Amino acid sequence: MVDLIWLVPALPLVGFAVLLVAGRRMGEPAAGWFATAMVGASFLTAVVAFIGLGGLEEQVFVQTLFTWMPTGDISIDAGFYLDPLSGVMILFVTGVATLIHMYSIGYMHGDPNFSKFFLYLNLFVFSMLVLVLGDNLLMTFLGWEGVGACSYFLISFWFTKPANASAGKKAFVTNRIGDWGFMVGMFMVLFTFGTLSYSEFLPLAPGLATTTATFIAVMLLIGAIGKSAQMPLFVWLPDAMAGPTPVSALIHAATMVTAGVYLLARINPVLAVSADWVLPLIAWIGAITAFVAATIAVAQNDIKKVLAFSTVSQLGYMFLAIGVGAYWAAIFHMITHAFFKALLFLCAGSVIHGMHEHQDMRVMGALKKFLPITFGAYIVGWLSLAGVPPFSGFFSKDEILAYAFDVNPVLWFIGLAAAGLTAFYMGRQAFTVFWGTPHWHPEEESVEEVPPAVTGTEAEVLADADDPAATSAATVVATAQPAVDVSDLPDDFEPHESPWTMTVPLVVLAVAAAFGGLLNIPLPSSLHFLERWLSPVFELGGPTKLSLSDGSILLLLSVSALVAIGGTLAAAAVYLWHKVPSAPLEPAVLANGWYIDSSITAFMGGPGTAGFQATADVDTKVVDGAVLGVGAGVGRLAQASRYLQSGHVRRYALSVGVGTVVILGFMFTRVVI
Repeated sequence: MVDLIWLVPALPLVGFAVLLVAGRRMGEPAAGWFATAMVGASFLTAVVAFIGLGGLEEQVFVQTLFTWMPTGDISIDAGFYLDPLSGVMILFVTGVATLIHMYSIGYMHGDPNFSKFFLYLNLFVFSMLVLVLGDNLLMTFLGWEGVGACSYFLISFWFTKPANASAGKKAFVTNRIGDWGFMVGMFMVLFTFGTLSYSEFLPLAPGLATTTATFIAVMLLIGAIGKSAQMPLFVWLPDAMAGPTPVSALIHAATMVTAGVYLLARINPVLAVSADWVLPLIAWIGAITAFVAATIAVAQNDIKKVLAFSTVSQLGYMFLAIGVGAYWAAIFHMITHAFFKALLFLCAGSVIHGMHEHQDMRVMGALKKFLPITFGAYIVGWLSLAGVPPFSGFFSKDEILAYAFDVNPVLWFIGLAAAGLTAFYMGRQAFTVFWGTPHWHPEEESVEEVPPAVTGTEAEVLADADDPAATSAATVVATAQPAVDVSDLPDDFEPHESPWTMTVPLVVLAVAAAFGGLLNIPLPSSLHFLERWLSPVFELGGPTKLSLSDGSILLLLSVSALVAIGGTLAAAAVYLWHKVPSAPLEPAVLANGWYIDSSITAFMGGPGTAGFQATADVDTKVVDGAVLGVGAGVGRLAQASRYLQSGHVRRYALSVGVGTVVILGFMFTRVVI
């Protein structure tokens, strides 16, 4: 059955090819259903191959398609590598992608480029499958670049809007930084081992010199930071919300951003023999990213941007897991995150669909009675992401925190603080969107029940800080007005539930998000199904073993559960019961993402541009100047020399005679001396 593994990426590729040729003729909804069927068939094939893999003694299957690059002593094949890690990856990639494809049929209804959208989606899934199934680093890099290109196409799908086009370019350019690291690391692997094949160079990794292993690990880490949106290269991911919501779900949940985590998990034997500071570096990058992104999410008002910064934060947890040696826990959280984050993004898309494309949470409210299916599914995704037991996110996140506590309690504390913030900002989103009163008709609102809708700057314009009465009045006026224009909504507007093609995927993902934690129950150890399945992949990397007792693990689980519940209750106190003012909790510094993105933009537009221009000038005037100067000098010398070749025989004879006299004179001079 494992022989069918080539069909897993081939089916989406066939879907892409057919849609490229006949997509417009197929039209809507046939093109969408065809694309969905191709990815669904890929999922079923992945299930068959996964079952077959379990029957193999070594649980590794390498399928060579053809020799790709035969160059001297080095030969690079195009082939697939199926093992417990890639087997798990293709299951959730194809499974979640199938549901997103189905959801897109309803979401993209009426779009003039309906078939083109599904063409890009199929190509995206194909690229991701090549990335995780490739049997060598070059095949992985092919898929790596493929998902990067597809992200550009999909993020800027509605490219007539300047913001969308800019977001696509930003994602593409930012990822090139990480791609540089990947390429340099790949070249070093080829130089060191003479091969890029995982089955050949990973078993040799324990014999690597520490310096070589460290260089490879750091270069590939740079690639992972770019693709998985870690500090400081996370700035492209929030802007990726410019694309259609199914794209956000696909990028954030099942593809692309998980690629960096997969790469680090795959090269775990190299990480194990690198310098002692490499794994702690990965852990600290992850912990800081998780915390910083969580603080930013607290003050966002766009329903999708809250989830975008949440993705950055959750990817930080996965990096933290890699850094403390809990490789399997990183994959566990990747799986559960795929379920609940895809669910939350699709729920957000359903809300946006029902709200006439409005995304600002401040003009929502009381949507639970208008979108009952979306509301029920959202509750599951919300509680899972918040880490509330017994939902899946609780189990996967707390495995990471337990390992972090065992390695460095400071890392655990930062991760725990990020978890509390996660529960808070997700509670904020839930209570603002689904509870309270409707905010899409401002004149009907009760001022006391409206969440704050202005920043501090706007309040200052409306109020005199020295006059408490004026300040109070300004606050009332400010909070009574929505922060966005809703004049496009009809007077009798009411949000509506999405069609069944959008709600069915929500229900399926809600079930997966609710029960995904059963893959690896913390206690007893006999229920560590996923850990045992992945253990052969991480044997060479020497995964960290918990030294904590069962009692300590239960205590940590209890603390984490209390933090999640406490964060949720704190959000309720602010945004549901309005016992605490929200303005101090949403300062401008957080709303503007600690000014990280704007600072990078300012640098690139100022000193960065000057530096880049100086580099270009050096290249033009010094490097090119040296090359062109040598050429010009040779040309001038040739021009001068051409007069010696006049074609007159008498001049040649005279030259020979003069030359002979000079030579004889020189010889006689030497003899006399």
